[in-house]
Amino acid sequence: MIGVMDTAELVETWRRIIVGEHKSWVLFAHGTVVICMEPEEDLAAQATAILREYGPVRAGTPAGDFGVIVLQDAPGWVVYGHHDDVLTYVAPEEMGAEEPEEISVGLYGRAKRDQDGRELKIVHIEDRRPA
Repeated sequence: MIGVMDTAELVETWRRIIVGEHKSWVLFAHGTVVICMEPEEDLAAQATAILREYGPVRAGTPAGDFGVIVLQDAPGWVVYGHHDDVLTYVAPEEMGAEEPEEISVGLYGRAKRDQDGRELKIVHIEDRRPA
């Protein structure tokens, strides 16, 4: 299994990373979040459907592409792919090297997204819709 982090730590990290106090999001077991920009009634079902489609890596398709963002408000990186609202957090301790290469971080984050996209195990829902 790829780097499972403590859920409470992941939740706090994503709260620092995600900009916008009214953005609802769903966190999956290996650090991938789906931000629900147009939240539906069932956030879990909405996020699961998005991650089922955009999480698994398929070589030679846009699903294999990724980019890396170095974080300013938290340690580590966010790896993004072919859906703007699917993001995966990579903590420094997961990489081992003091200053890992961006390609290594990206490949690791992409693998975590792939695992989340196949397992679809939700560990937290942050419902920030106005009451």
